[in-house]
Amino acid sequence: MTTHNDAVKQPGGVAVLGLGYVGCVTAACLANLGRRVIGVDRDEFKVRCVTEGQAPFYEPGLEAIVAANVAAGRLTATVSTAEALAEAEVVLICVGTPSEKNGDMRMDQLERACREVAEAAQGRPGRLAVAIRSTVFPGTCQRLRETFFSGAPEIAMAANPEFLREGNAVEDFMAPSLLVVGGDETWAVDAVAGVYAGLPVEAHKVALPTAEIIKYACNSFHALKISFANEIGAICGSLKADAREVMEIVCADTRLNISPAYLKPGFAFGGSCLPKDLRALMFRSTRLDLKLPLLGSVLASNEEHLRRAVEAVLELPQERLGIYGLAFKASTDDLRESPAVTLIEQLIGKGRQVRVYDPHIRLSHIYGSNRTYLEATLPHIERSLDTELGDLLGWAQCVILTQAPGAAQAAQIQASGLPVLDFSGAFEVTAAAGSPGV
Repeated sequence: MTTHNDAVKQPGGVAVLGLGYVGCVTAACLANLGRRVIGVDRDEFKVRCVTEGQAPFYEPGLEAIVAANVAAGRLTATVSTAEALAEAEVVLICVGTPSEKNGDMRMDQLERACREVAEAAQGRPGRLAVAIRSTVFPGTCQRLRETFFSGAPEIAMAANPEFLREGNAVEDFMAPSLLVVGGDETWAVDAVAGVYAGLPVEAHKVALPTAEIIKYACNSFHALKISFANEIGAICGSLKADAREVMEIVCADTRLNISPAYLKPGFAFGGSCLPKDLRALMFRSTRLDLKLPLLGSVLASNEEHLRRAVEAVLELPQERLGIYGLAFKASTDDLRESPAVTLIEQLIGKGRQVRVYDPHIRLSHIYGSNRTYLEATLPHIERSLDTELGDLLGWAQCVILTQAPGAAQAAQIQASGLPVLDFSGAFEVTAAAGSPGV
C-alpha cells in the first residue's frame, strides 16, 4: 500500500471520535495522507482491531491502509478521549445519529462525544477545532457549541459532512467529489480544511447551516433520482418500452438533464409544456393502474411553492408593488400557465396595488391562446402594465422579481434603491424586503 509521505503536513494531530464506517475510514485515510491520527471509540473491540492493524469491519481497501499506517506509527486508537486530545488540534466527530421512531435524529451519541471533548479539553493550552462529520440538521452545531463549549473561547465548532458510500468509502475519501467545511470562525474552518491537504479537491468553506443542510440535500437528491428512474421504469414496463434505453438517452443530454440546469432555487415553473405533460402522464398512468407518488406530487409541489411566494409578497409592508416579469420565464412572451400571472391575480384579488413590467410583453402583439389566457385571468391588465422599466421603478415602493432581468435592467433596478424580493435568484434579497422563503 502506497502512503502519501510527501503530502502537505499540518502541525498537530487529528482525533477522530467514533470508529464506525465513517470514522475508521476517515482516520485511516487521513493517516495515509501523512497526518498523525488517533481514533477513539468506547467499543474496545474496534480499538483493539485498529491497534493490531486490522479494520473492525469489511470495507474494500480499508484493512491494508489501517495496517500500513499503524505500522508507520501515524495511526493509533484508544478508548480515552482525553488521551486523544493531548496533541490534537482538530477533532472530527463521526458518531451515529440514527432515526427516532418519529423520524427525528437521535442525539445521545453526539452529545456524549461533545461532552467528553469539553471535559477533556479543560485546561488544555491552544486552540481546538471540533468538527461534526455526523449528519445533523441545521442549528445542531450552534446548539452543541452553546451547550458544551460556551465557556471555552479557544474551542470552535465546525460542520464537515462526509460523502462516503459504503463499499466505495476509501475510494470516495481519497478521490473526493465534494469537500465542505462550515463554521463561523475562519481559523477553525481553515484548520479543518487543512486536514484534507493533499486530496485532489478544493474545500467549499461556508456558513454552519449551509454545511449542515448540504448532506440532506445530496441524499435527498440521490433518493429522488432513484425514485424517478424507478417510476419512469414502471411506466415503460407497462407500455412495453425499454426502460434502460429510455433512461440512457435521458442521461445523454448533459445540457438540461444531467447538468446544473434547473437546479437553482427560484420561482415556480409554468409554460405550455411542463404542466401539460405532467398532467397527461399522470392521467395515462391511472389508466395503466400505476401509482406514481413521486411524479404525482410534482404539480402539487409547484402549487405549494407558488403559494409560499404569494404569502411572502402579502407579508411585505410596502403598499405599491412593482412586479418584474409576466411571462412564464425570461426571454419569451409566452403567458400560458405563467406563475407570475397567478401571483398577480391573487395579489389583485387581495386588494394590493400592483403594476407590472416585462421587457418582452406588448399587449398589441399578444394574440391567440396567449391573449385568451391573459384576458380570462387578468382582464384589466392593460391598466397595470408599464412599457418602460423606469415608469415601474418611479411608482413602486418594492420590486418583486419573478424572472431574472438582463444586466442593464438589473443595474437599473439596483440603482433605484428599492427593496427587492427576488424569486428568480438573480439578486441578493435585501433586508428591507425580507426573505422570500421559497
